[in-house]
Amino acid sequence: MDLTLNVYSDSPESTVVAVGGEIDVYSAPKLREKLISLVESGSYHLIIDMEAVEFLDSTGLGVLVGGLKRVRAHDGWIDLVCTQGRILRIFRITGLSRVFSIYDSVVDALAAHAQPPAADAADGAEGNASAE
Repeated sequence: MDLTLNVYSDSPESTVVAVGGEIDVYSAPKLREKLISLVESGSYHLIIDMEAVEFLDSTGLGVLVGGLKRVRAHDGWIDLVCTQGRILRIFRITGLSRVFSIYDSVVDALAAHAQPPAADAADGAEGNASAE
């Protein structure tokens, strides 16, 4: 099966790459090129939605790790979205489940990076002023 990539943004701070099909030795270069292109265009906060991925091999893992290194060079991150047991098992076995943050949905991944409400910052400033 071919690899499909759909890039979109659900928030101004993050870019989502929805991946479908197989990420293997034959298709991984397509994903690598997309990740490089996104980083070169200034996208350093990426969410890779892997819910439609049917197969992932070591080449695919290497592409994800390489992408992570690229975004981290710009103080960025890559989060993964995956609930499929067979794919999650690969991340656990390789120890990459401790390297990547893995979420159940794109919404969960976005929420993990949401900025705290401005009211919290204002409350803290008022607290400091009243202490004087």
